[in-house]
Amino acid sequence: MHAAAAAPLGSYGWTATSGGRLTAAERRSLLAPLARTHLVNAAGRLAMAARVHPGRRAVVDPAALVPPSTVLTRVAEDRASGELPPMLLNHSYRTYAFGMAVAAVEGIDVDRELLFVAAMLHDLGLAGRPGYVDFSLAGARAARDVAESVGLSSAATDTVRDAITLHHNPGVTREHGAVAYLLAAGAGLDVAGLRSWKVPASVLARTVQERPRLAFKRGFDAAWRAEADAVPAGRARFLRRYGAFSLAIRLAPFDE
Repeated sequence: MHAAAAAPLGSYGWTATSGGRLTAAERRSLLAPLARTHLVNAAGRLAMAARVHPGRRAVVDPAALVPPSTVLTRVAEDRASGELPPMLLNHSYRTYAFGMAVAAVEGIDVDRELLFVAAMLHDLGLAGRPGYVDFSLAGARAARDVAESVGLSSAATDTVRDAITLHHNPGVTREHGAVAYLLAAGAGLDVAGLRSWKVPASVLARTVQERPRLAFKRGFDAAWRAEADAVPAGRARFLRRYGAFSLAIRLAPFDE
């Protein structure tokens, strides 16, 4: 067992100490939440197909999806714009919008600034050549840089860093905090369609129209495969091996 065992799996402390490498026991602990995610996703997608899903009746004010404009968010946006290719940059914007849509339909109050920063930076590590540690560490370290440049509190910085390193854990819940939960929800919706049945179809369509996907399924699957190969004991490989992740990406309710 590695020294990160005292920190919650997926947290920044765990990821920084372990490099994102799972022990056998940690892999086993993720199987149940992964199975639940698959079951809930299957049920929700069937409800969408039958047109009995809750998203038909949900109402989301478009203004709630507009990113906040502050010094903090502009610095994060500049960092992301300078390092992410258009495909991943647009995914980052959609992640925020979809996260806020989930917040609206589930009645969750969240710090919009922190969620936007986390969304902008969460996939920074997928933009370049894969390293030998979990890709989310690059985004978490960028979040620290952004936070320090504007004097963000250590508590808020920790919230963003944990959200970034947690976002690809199976089964992130509200108990992990609103920012972590909604970042995972927004990214999961955009990548694999998770919770898409909760959100009005008009929100899905408008978000993609505003931030086109740019062959996202193909590009993201390739980036994820590279990450899984670079960190064989990491969560990306776990999701590919046990979560049929490439198939989940292909089956997301978007054209590309």
